[in-house]
Amino acid sequence: MRDGTAIDALARDNRIFRATGYRYVDEGIDVLADQAPDLHQVLEHARTTPDDPLILDGKLFVSDRCSEPGPSGRSDLWYSGHKHRHGGNIQFLSDARGEPVWVSDVEPGSTPDITAARRHVFPLVHKATAEGVVVLADPGYEGAGVGVRTPIKRPPEVDEHRWHVDDRAHNRLLRGLRCIGERAMAVLTGRWRVLRHTTMSPSKIGAIVQAALALTNIEKQTH
Repeated sequence: MRDGTAIDALARDNRIFRATGYRYVDEGIDVLADQAPDLHQVLEHARTTPDDPLILDGKLFVSDRCSEPGPSGRSDLWYSGHKHRHGGNIQFLSDARGEPVWVSDVEPGSTPDITAARRHVFPLVHKATAEGVVVLADPGYEGAGVGVRTPIKRPPEVDEHRWHVDDRAHNRLLRGLRCIGERAMAVLTGRWRVLRHTTMSPSKIGAIVQAALALTNIEKQTH
């Protein structure tokens, strides 16, 4: 995962069949992914540190093109019209230090962040925010519901310089905190080359990112 060695090369070097090499890699990824923190654990810890917000964001992890019809039958399910790339949408939470603490299962690249979050994040997060956990998010999560704090939208008829100073200050503070949290994915993609582009099925992206998070946590514990 770290150096991006081709699975074919790993199989050849270890004198096993190519298919066996792929099977071993799949099994290894699944074992590691099971070690990644689940959302219940992360939110339970967040309840004990109410002054430290969690930052919610999404990222498209790029993969080789995988043509699969979307629900309409016309669009490409794994193609992100926003990023103009094929891949999988992963939702993640980071802490106020910019360390990744949780990653979701994968959704097709065509899935908007708010939709992916409704499936994987909000059912548990809304209960936690009602109990004092603070979650910050970018404008793409507008309408996320109770407790998920997003920037205040300026009315189009209001000039920016005449916009209320409290609203501007709110957005500036929120932006400053979120930019720290956005460091989280840079931590993972900078450490694990496989996350920058995968040639495996995009449906495996969730397990791959979860495995990378588990390995990152193991490395922290051993240093």
